[in-house]
Formats: sequence, C-alpha cells, structure tokens
Amino acid sequence: MRAIDQYTDTFGEQPGYLDWAAFGPMSPGAATALRDTAALLATGRRADVDAASAAGVAARTGVADLLGAASDEVTLHPSSTHALQQALAGLDGAVIASAAEFPSVTITLDRAAAAAQGRLLPRWISPARTRVTPGAVAEALDPAVSALVVSHVDFRSGYRADLAALREVLGPDRLLIVDAVQSFGVVDEDWSVADVVVGHGYKWLRAGRGTGFARFGDAARERIRPVLSGRIATAADGLPTDALPAPVASAQAFAVSAPDPLAAARLAAAATEIRGAGVAAVAAALADRVDAVLAIADRHRIPVASPRGEAERAGIVVLEVARPEELGAALAAAGVDVTQRAGTVRVSPHAGTSEDTLAMLDAALAGAQEFIGS
Repeated sequence: MRAIDQYTDTFGEQPGYLDWAAFGPMSPGAATALRDTAALLATGRRADVDAASAAGVAARTGVADLLGAASDEVTLHPSSTHALQQALAGLDGAVIASAAEFPSVTITLDRAAAAAQGRLLPRWISPARTRVTPGAVAEALDPAVSALVVSHVDFRSGYRADLAALREVLGPDRLLIVDAVQSFGVVDEDWSVADVVVGHGYKWLRAGRGTGFARFGDAARERIRPVLSGRIATAADGLPTDALPAPVASAQAFAVSAPDPLAAARLAAAATEIRGAGVAAVAAALADRVDAVLAIADRHRIPVASPRGEAERAGIVVLEVARPEELGAALAAAGVDVTQRAGTVRVSPHAGTSEDTLAMLDAALAGAQEFIGS
C-alpha cells in the first residue's frame, strides 16, 4: 500500500465532516501518543517523567523537518497566537498587515504596538478581496517598514499568498512573518523564504489543541528582541537562580517555559504521520478533494469566491449563496459540517475526506436549492 493511502486510511471522523479549516479531529497516532504520555506522567517516577518530557525534542525535530529547518530554530508554544506574540513584541518599525486578517494577527499586532509606546507601528492595508498580494504590499512600502505579517492562507477567501513573491517585494532587509495555521503540512511550500513561520497542530495536522510552534530564522533572531522569554530561554546551564543570564543564541530565546509533554507528544506524532506520507503527496490528495468540492459546487451552479487554481489555494472552498445562514443550517441538519460566516459558506475537506462525505454534501446541496440562488 502507498504511504499516502496508509495516511488517508487513518481518517476516522464522522461522515459529513468538511470543516478542517476550523478544527481537525485528532488522528489515531496523536491520540495514542496522548494516552502513552499520560501513562508515563501518571507514575511519578523520574525516569518516566523525563521520558515524557523528551516529547518536546521530538516535536521540535518533527516540525523542523517539515519546515526544512534546523531543530534549534523551532520553539513550541500553547498556540500560534503565543508564537506571534513572541515575534511581534520584540519588533521595531512599521509592520504591514491586512486589516482583514484573522484576529490572532490583527489583535496581537495591535496589542504589541500599544505596549511598544511608538517603537512599533501597525501599517494596515485593505487589499482587494482580502488577498495579500505582492502589489498590495508594494503600495504600502517605504523605508520605515520593517516587516510584513501575513496568513499563508486567508481564512476568509481561501487565498494562498505567494510567499516567494512577497519575499522579493520586501527585499532582504525586511522580515516576512507567516501564519501557516491553514497550510502547514498540507501545502508543499518552500518555507525558507519566510523569516518567522508560526503554526498550530489543531487543524490540518490533527494534533489537537496546545500544539503551537514557531520557527525563527537567522534574520529574525538578529532583529527581534526576545522580550517575552522565560527561564528556559537563557544561555545558563541548569536553573538560572541568583543571576540574570542573557538570552540563548538559538530560537529557544523566544520560549517562556518547558512545553507540555502531552501537547508535544501529539504534535510529534502528527508530524511523523505527515512526514511518512510526504507533504507533496498529502497536498496532491487534498487538491483532489478540493477539485471534487468545486465540481459539486459547479454542478449546483453555486458561485465560488475562493481561488480555483492550485497555486492560489489550499483546502478552503468559499461558496457565495443567496441565503448563507439558511444553507448552513440545512447542511448541518443533513449531517454536513461546514462554517457559515460573513455571508458565505466555507467548505474545507482534507486529504482523507471520503467519497461518502462528498456524496452527503452533494445530496444536501441538491435538497437546499432555495437557499442557493438569488
């Protein structure tokens, strides 16, 4: 059996689940890792506790492998928002961001700027259709800009930003900070063009909550001050008592405390599953499922607001219908899980989405035609 088939066979969520952009049901591997790690922590034996804590190293290594980075560039966090706080709180200058970004970006940037007392200034842009394109960024550039923070895949439109093109527009002297929550592990991307990549395993990785992470590249570590770091982020050996040691030179400088072994074990297991299948193969399987959803939408003559080309999309399909709230309710009544928000219906399959689930979507849309047309 092919590795990708072994991977997709692990999907055991209830039929009708098409809401991976909101939450990913935990994988069997992550669930097993959770149980095994909890059993170790339950004994209280030092050897078992140390074994459970080793999951942090495994998780950093797994994420680093998927990023094509060194493990000492990766830190673990309770969420991607925690990781973004680390990246933004220590910045100077003007930071470009779309005003339509997910709140983990907009609110975190606003709060970091408020605490910076003029040292950090948001530069909000309002790109057409909430798509952060190179052209939209270029219009906002001037010498005061030090960074761009952007979601790799926009949660509203499903648009996948061209990171290489954004890197080119920014040039070498500005930081590219990327929120990869909606793409990491399911999009075959060259992450090296970004200086900071933050993510969370609770959606597409199927690792559950508490599984945030970040990669801080060389330029990021040089230009971002680790102002939110804690006791494990110093260059001292052991517990830094009776001293105030300097931050460590690695990305660990952007850590607050030791990671939760239960979360780290789940993240390590999920990363192993993705690596085993291969990101390119997972991305191809997801593209096939997205194509199937697009075909269903076309069959029912539903306008699609999200990109159709594979280079500009990941796993989100946005449907524009006349009565989105009623359609969302009708889909829920038919056992189809989607997200209804801001006048649209968001459908998000995964690589392992079954034919039965797609058939449920098709049938539910066929029975809800009065909510689709004008």
